[in-house]
Amino acid sequence: MSKIHTALKESAGNSHSASTPRDVAISTLDNKLISAGVTPEAIAEVHSMKGNNGTGFFDQLLRKKPIDEIKLLKILAQHFGLPFISELPMESINIDFTQNVSISYLKKHKIVPLITSSDSVIAVNDPTNFQPVDDLRKLLNSKNLPVVLSSQEAIIAAINMAYDMSRASAKDYFDEMNEASTDDLISEISETADLLDETSDAPIIKLVNLLVAGAIKDRASDIHVEPYSNNLKIRYRIDGILYDILNLPRRIQSPLVSRIKIMAKLNIAEKRLPQDGRIEIKIADRLIDIRVSVIPTAFGERVVLRLLDKSTNILMLSDLGMHDERIKMLDRLIKSPYGIILVTGPTGSGKTTTLYAALSTINRPEINIITIEDPIEYQMDGVGQIQVNPKIDLTFAAGLRSIVRQDPDVILIGEIRDRETAEIAIQSSLTGHLVFSTLHTNDAASAVTRLIDMGIEPFLVTSSIVAIIAQRLVRLLCPHCKETYKPDTETLSNLGLDPSVLKKNTFYRKKGCNLCMQTGFRGRTAIFEIMIVDDAIKRLILTTSDANQINELALKQGMITLQKDGIDKVLGGITTAEEVLRVTRSLNRKEDIVQEA
Repeated sequence: MSKIHTALKESAGNSHSASTPRDVAISTLDNKLISAGVTPEAIAEVHSMKGNNGTGFFDQLLRKKPIDEIKLLKILAQHFGLPFISELPMESINIDFTQNVSISYLKKHKIVPLITSSDSVIAVNDPTNFQPVDDLRKLLNSKNLPVVLSSQEAIIAAINMAYDMSRASAKDYFDEMNEASTDDLISEISETADLLDETSDAPIIKLVNLLVAGAIKDRASDIHVEPYSNNLKIRYRIDGILYDILNLPRRIQSPLVSRIKIMAKLNIAEKRLPQDGRIEIKIADRLIDIRVSVIPTAFGERVVLRLLDKSTNILMLSDLGMHDERIKMLDRLIKSPYGIILVTGPTGSGKTTTLYAALSTINRPEINIITIEDPIEYQMDGVGQIQVNPKIDLTFAAGLRSIVRQDPDVILIGEIRDRETAEIAIQSSLTGHLVFSTLHTNDAASAVTRLIDMGIEPFLVTSSIVAIIAQRLVRLLCPHCKETYKPDTETLSNLGLDPSVLKKNTFYRKKGCNLCMQTGFRGRTAIFEIMIVDDAIKRLILTTSDANQINELALKQGMITLQKDGIDKVLGGITTAEEVLRVTRSLNRKEDIVQEA
């Protein structure tokens, strides 16, 4: 805790240290905020949204994003005479407080106690929100705990780490499984407000809860429960890659699947047919929607749980990983008065995220936006969202027919799966609607071939399609442990790069640390291929549906391929050459993409 000790010592002599946040009016900070670049209009708007006692002022200010959080916290630290710590040290902290303090309370107020034998403080994000700090001091029986400022990310990370340390892992419950009877394993389950507050003694319930909580902690998108002849394998999909997490005895399979089925309100007696369901849980302050798929296999039922974090903020175009020029191009395209914009790529390549980033850009009160999806992955204010339900014949095509009678300006179709849906989408675009949708093809040019293969006339394709965007997801190098290296000639050749590129560019590779689970990667970003359907490409489509010919013409028109966009991210130190090759190797064509230094 040396960083805290140093920060407290430095702040002790500060002239403002005698005053507490409650003694200083927020309004006295306005001039400092304006000097830092915040407009008076933004300050006035945030003042009007805050609570009566000032609580929430800085939270609202950060949501409006007129100023960087770290910059704001440094201003607050200087004004209130409080230490600012960018990284909260977590070595040797006392986690006893987790037994008495709710994790949701700490996350709601963005505060966390850091208690050791030498230094003890309370880290806060908003120094004006003093009531939770006073309450926490009382709970901890320590009225004189000093306060330090830190970022929301650092505080949430410290909270998660403390509560993760206080809870056992799924492996710790392995021995309990041997002693648990069937009656205990499939016991009646009561609803719980928060998964972290689950206190049931049934080991199988603890196991499922820990598996889900562990997946969320590890940023997993899917949990795989896979039965084999001698064991039950649990795997997480993290950043698009599957990792083995746990191997259990085969006898655990039946009660584990039964528990998941009960949570998803599925028929536990039916083991011969596939079943689909959903589970809604709350873990800390996050709402998680879990899609459950159960299929019968030779060794028992296999389960996949897809985790959707409903509390995740919708990304903006600038968050997608595009260069500024391409952001401007896409911004211009999505503001077209009519036409179809398609996003293509395999399952799990981020197509829906890209479309919602586009919708969030054009979402205004004067525009009527309606979507039809399966499932609804993001909740967006001001947008009408329809969930596909084939059981009652609410398909994409059926829902789309009703949508066009709702006077929409913009329509989002989750996926064009058949000719009927494609025809209605095209007719909608030809009658003055802007249509967004997705298609499963390998690249942008192949989308044209796919539509014509569905039975759509080429002249309808050229009349309606404005642009086609192909995308893939590549893993981001962990910024804490990535290391430089010199790639070999074969790697450069596979990327289509000239060896002279090494003179002016630095290449990075993965290493592995605790922050990235020793994988060397943390998070993902997208690479894009945007094909504008201009007059030249329209004339070619009318004569041929050959994806290779369409692609060659698009390249001559200046289209940047998926691999070229990936290469730019490799040269920028964002990802690795192997990652780009992993997702684009099958797309390599004859075009010359050799880059000179």
